[in-house]
Amino acid sequence: MASSSAHPSFPPRPYNPALGKLPDRSGGFAPPSTAQARETARLERQERERQEREGQQDPMARLSEEQREEINEAFGLFDLDRDKRVDYHELKVAMKALGFDVPKAELVAILREHGVPSQPPASSSHPPPTTSAPHPTRLLLPLPAFQHLLAQRILARDPRDEILRAFELFDEGGKGKIDLADLRRVARELGEGLGEEELAAMIDEFDLDGDGAIDREEFVGICLQ
Repeated sequence: MASSSAHPSFPPRPYNPALGKLPDRSGGFAPPSTAQARETARLERQERERQEREGQQDPMARLSEEQREEINEAFGLFDLDRDKRVDYHELKVAMKALGFDVPKAELVAILREHGVPSQPPASSSHPPPTTSAPHPTRLLLPLPAFQHLLAQRILARDPRDEILRAFELFDEGGKGKIDLADLRRVARELGEGLGEEELAAMIDEFDLDGDGAIDREEFVGICLQ
């Protein structure tokens, strides 16, 4: 048996809980498992840094409380079975409710990248056959992924688009103008007790061309003041 003095052992090294592995020995070789963990940590760090650079780590946190509520309400409205996941058709109408009319190809791409397979019925005695990739109509988008994706889209949206969406809510019939009847209707729907004189004064204040109504550009100017 070789003498123990021929191969002096390294002194014990403290475990580093922040890294989840032993620090590297200077000049030595890490065992394969440690090297793999180190590489995984490096890749995760790079991904976090990339997300921070792109400002996409937590887009929901950058929205207003009202915007977050709109996302959650749209999801809840169309999550008919309340499993916190939406299928292709539910996703389409939920996104449209938030102002994003997304074409089929883009919806399919979203589900392929972020969707999870739907679960087979509990009563099924035969496991589903394994396939390389489920059809998009068999994929479901979980609530966290929906929140992340819609928050990104809302943050990237032009403020003018948001204003024009609001204009369309006032402009009944798509006239291109908001008249006294529109203001009266919206005030009634919101439960605002505004009289005719007050409503007429609002029109008069912002009607720059004197046609008795507020057009798109006048409305945008009001909102961007």
